[in-house]
Parts: sequence; C-alpha cells; structure tokens
Amino acid sequence: MRRFSQRNSLVTLSDINITPLLDLAFVLLIIFVITTPLLEQSINLKLPAGGRPDKPIEKRDIRTVEISPQGVYMIDRRRVSIPQMERELVADFRSNPNLVIYIRADENGRNKDLYAVVDLCQRNGITRFSLRTEPPNQR
Repeated sequence: MRRFSQRNSLVTLSDINITPLLDLAFVLLIIFVITTPLLEQSINLKLPAGGRPDKPIEKRDIRTVEISPQGVYMIDRRRVSIPQMERELVADFRSNPNLVIYIRADENGRNKDLYAVVDLCQRNGITRFSLRTEPPNQR
C-alpha cells in the first residue's frame, strides 16, 4: 500500500472561476435590453397628418395629455381620470403661467374625449394648448 502525502491532497486552487460572474452579467444585460424600450413607450397613437413645425419651447413648460382610441387619458405617461387631470393641470398652470398643454389624440378616437380636454383647458384659463399631429410627409 502506498502512502500519499497529505501535502498533495490539500492543494488550493489559485484561479478564480469567472464563469458564474459572466453568466450573471449576461443575464442582467438581457434584462436591461428587454425592459428599457418598455419604459420609454407611451400610448401607440396614430396622429392625424397636417400642421406646421413648432416654435422651440422649454421642456419644463410642456405637459403632454394623451387620449387613446378607447378614451383612456394619460398625463406624462400616467393614467388619470378627467377630475384628476383637471386638478393637476390647474395646479401646474398656477405655478407656471407659461405652461403649454400638448394634446395627442388618436385619429380614430372619439371626439368627445378630445373636446373634454379642450373644454377643461378653456374653463380654467389655459389658453396655450396644441393639438399634436404628424407631419404630412410621414404617411
């Protein structure tokens, strides 16, 4: 029977196994690649064609109201009701008199939803609003 030295059986590995680290990095990369476009999307609307280019406006002076074909209202990508929208827009208008409301409504949506937002703005003295369209050459 041979005797094995205990020294050979206690050899430690001096190499770091980076395979699990690379696996984790690739999984995180895939998660970020998949979720990033979802965070940047708003309602998929088909805007009517027409209009002319805008004059430059500062970002902080703009609030965007979107109306889906089903009548769902969103302010800056958050779903809201009409009374909630009115409170927010009036509060923003009081704190910033240069406020411009961009209204994006789907061309196949109901007109009464669009009229409700325009009426809400006019009732509260918000006269600077813009009905958003696509440029004519994009069709």
